Amino acid sequence: MDLLGGVSFQRLEGAVKAASLRQQVLANNIANVDTPHFKRSDVVFEELLAREMGTSSSAAQGVSGIRTDPRHIPIGSSGTVPSAQVVTDNSTVITNSLNNVDIDKEMAMLAENQLRYNLFVQQISHEISMYRTAIKGQV
Repeated sequence: MDLLGGVSFQRLEGAVKAASLRQQVLANNIANVDTPHFKRSDVVFEELLAREMGTSSSAAQGVSGIRTDPRHIPIGSSGTVPSAQVVTDNSTVITNSLNNVDIDKEMAMLAENQLRYNLFVQQISHEISMYRTAIKGQV
């Protein structure tokens, strides 16, 4: 039995990976704030996860099926976690050098991302400690 292979743990793992990638992308944006013609990038994960989970459809009401055979027709969300994707914003310009990095916005996003990352790591730690408590039988 794979305890840490459940869908909720996979989603947390995907969220941690996305937050780590977002940290790298935001750091790159900040490092290139004065680079002419540089276009900022961002990470798309939450929207992909919401779409995969089916929050915008009738599957959002909790109806899902478990596929025990690959030939079965999936019901509700598929349970797979999408990979984070890096997208570049080519549509905006902030400075005369055609750069679109707003340092204040990037720093705020960096702080928000750090809080999210810490939350995800705490949640993973909590789930592992709950498994540990269940196995050992101690509080």
